Parts: sequence; structure tokens; C-alpha cells
Amino acid sequence: MSGLRILVDADACPVKDEVYKVAWRHGTPVKVVSNARIRVPDHPLVERVLVSDAFDAADDWIADAADERAVVITGDILLADRALKKGATVLAHTGKPFTAASIGGAIATRAIMADLRAGADGITGGPPPFAKADRSRFLQSLDAALVRLARLG
Repeated sequence: MSGLRILVDADACPVKDEVYKVAWRHGTPVKVVSNARIRVPDHPLVERVLVSDAFDAADDWIADAADERAVVITGDILLADRALKKGATVLAHTGKPFTAASIGGAIATRAIMADLRAGADGITGGPPPFAKADRSRFLQSLDAALVRLARLG
């Protein structure tokens, strides 16, 4: 088992700056995983992981690296499921935790919404707009997750 760390599914992550802020306060390493070169702070705790542009390459890298000492940050429900199965703590960009109890319902809802969008003209969807309250909730959730995992040793 590796040390405590944060794995960020970075391509569409709106809370990267918040991740850095909390990680630095806790002294926790961050791996920012993407299939396109993105800017990351020049800081010893932050590492950019550039993967190929193959379908799900970033998700595969994160799922392979996830374990009981990892906090995975993602909005991707299927990646969240894979990371949970590896024992990781998983947070959405809004700070809402994905859990073993909630992931099945999230996957089912995702499938239903995809079917509705595919079958009806004009139906679009997606999450509600990202709000200031989401940022605040995310900061609190990430901080709490790191504190909990640090206590576990």
C-alpha cells in the first residue's frame, strides 16, 4: 500500500486549485492525471501525469493507482465505481462523496439519462452549473477525507 495521496481526474476538473490548497496544508502529494498537457503549480507535492489520448487512458491510470490510501477526485461515475472497488475514497467536484452505498444508484441514473438523451430530440442534460457552495463543500469534504485517512495511519 502506498502513502496517502490525491489522484485528480483533471481534464474537466473545476476544483484543481482547491485540491492544491488542501493538499499543501496537509502535506499530501497530488497526481494530476490528464491526456492533454495542463498547467500545474511548480510545487514538490504536485506531479503532472500525462497519459495517452486513448479512450479512458486517464481513468485507467487512476483506477490502477487507486487504493485505500488514495483520495480520487472525479466527476466520472464509472471511474468512481472502479476506484471504490480498489478501496479509494472518492469525491465528486461538488464535494459529494461516492460510496459503495450510493454508486449503484448513480450508475443507474447515468444510464437512464443517457437513454433519455439518445431517444428524444431536445433533451439535453448534465449536472447543474457549478456554484460557489459546491467549491466550499468540496474544500470541506477533501479536508475531512484527508484527516480521516491520516488518522487511520
